[in-house]
Parts: sequence; structure tokens; C-alpha cells
Amino acid sequence: MIAQKLKYQIALFLAILFHVSGCIGILFTPYKDWFVQNTPLNLLLMVALLIWVQEEKDWRFWLFAVLAFATGMITEMIGVNTGLLFGNYAYGEVMGTKLNGVPLLIGVNWFVVVFSAGTIMQLMHDWVKNRVGPDAWSESSIWQTVSLLLDGALLTTFFDWIMEPVAMKLAFWNWKDAQIPFYNYVCWFVISLLLLVAFRYLKPARNNQFALHLLIIQALFFLTLRTYL
Repeated sequence: MIAQKLKYQIALFLAILFHVSGCIGILFTPYKDWFVQNTPLNLLLMVALLIWVQEEKDWRFWLFAVLAFATGMITEMIGVNTGLLFGNYAYGEVMGTKLNGVPLLIGVNWFVVVFSAGTIMQLMHDWVKNRVGPDAWSESSIWQTVSLLLDGALLTTFFDWIMEPVAMKLAFWNWKDAQIPFYNYVCWFVISLLLLVAFRYLKPARNNQFALHLLIIQALFFLTLRTYL
């Protein structure tokens, strides 16, 4: 059986390799379209690695995964078909098979982003707890929850802010009049906040360091493309 540390190292290596290769391929080679068309493969590999590295894949983990996927799909279908959430936008063909106008991979992406953000906040809380001591930390449990929810939601919204212009340039999706509305970020914040409430209650993460580094790698990937594409 592969040791947990080795699992993490393999997953981290593959995540860096695929994102660096994709960044180079899109920016500096004549095969940009090929790299863009293989975006679904990259996302599927990342979620597979995230699940592989997860130590405790109990019912809490799978319940949160299903909840995040379903919430992402339902809210996006409302957005695409009515404009009541996020704004007026439509998905292109890059992300693969769709359900009511929304690629199934978008639901997967919601799970990855929110799970990673929740894990990052939980790891930060554990670090602070170890620094100040459990007695002092336990006295502020309400603020722990508020911090995890608000900071985690801000983190997911910031990630979407980095990603949006790149997604438009790569034809993942398109906004009406090529304008990203502020309302989109409001919806991202509120929906991810609600999902983080479930994350806080279910506690599906158990020190998944790969989730932390995956979100950082993806953010750097989109930030690089946002800067130079």
C-alpha cells in the first residue's frame, strides 16, 4: 500500500506538471487549441488525485462531494437558463457534456474549489490552535466558525475573480456583452458560503494538504494566463 506521504508527493508532482505544461502549451506553443481542448482531462485528473490523497473517505466526505456537485449544477442551470443567478452567460463546448446547458465538469469544479477552500481554512485554524493553545482557542469557537465561513467564501470568490477573464478568452463560457457582472461574484460568495456551512458541519477533510496546494497551483495557473494571455 502506498504511504500517505508518497501519495501526496506523487499527486503534487502531477498537479504541477500538468498545470505548468498547460501554461507553457497555451502561451508559447502552436498547440494552444489542443491544450485547451484537454481541459476536461486535466480537471478530472485533479479531482481523482484529490480523492486519492484524501485519507478518510467516509460518508461525510462523499456526502459533501455530492452536495457540492449538485448545488453547483443546480445553481448554474438556474443561472444559464434564467439569468437569476450569476448573470447572463452561456457555456461553450470546451468543458464537455452538458446537462440543461451546464457542463457536468462545472459541478466537479464547484466541489474542488469549495472543498479546497474549506480545507485551507481548517488547516489555518489548526495551525493557530497549536500556536495559542487549545484552551484559548476553544473560547472563541463562534469566531472560528465565522472565520472559516467568511474567509473561505472570500477565498472561493477571489479564485473565481482570477479565473473569469481567462475562461472567457479560452471560450469555457461567455458573458453577455463580454462583461463580467459584479452580481456574479455576489452569487459565488453566497453559494460557497452555504456550502461551507455544510463543510463546517460535516467536517469531510482530514488534513488534506494536497487540497491546499491544488488551489494554489490552479490560482497561479489562471493568474499567469490572466497576465500574459
